[in-house]
Amino acid sequence: MFKLDLMTTEGCHLCDQAIGVLQQNLSADQVEVDLVDIVYDPALMERYAERIPVLVCRDTGRELAWPFDGQALIAFLQQGVSG
Repeated sequence: MFKLDLMTTEGCHLCDQAIGVLQQNLSADQVEVDLVDIVYDPALMERYAERIPVLVCRDTGRELAWPFDGQALIAFLQQGVSG
């Protein structure tokens, strides 16, 4: 199972689009995705404020930056981000 965090914040329309890509291309038995609102962590705010949405593998720290589509998402997962 893939364990991922989506760096996001409330009201981010690009984040909403990224969630749509995740929902269209992944199933609950394949992946666990937590939405991480960066506004509550100063370090995350500093790192991701101008880059969200960013998908982060919890196990490796690898990142997939927006924009990404289903094909890029699947390629990211196939490159070894499983937990």
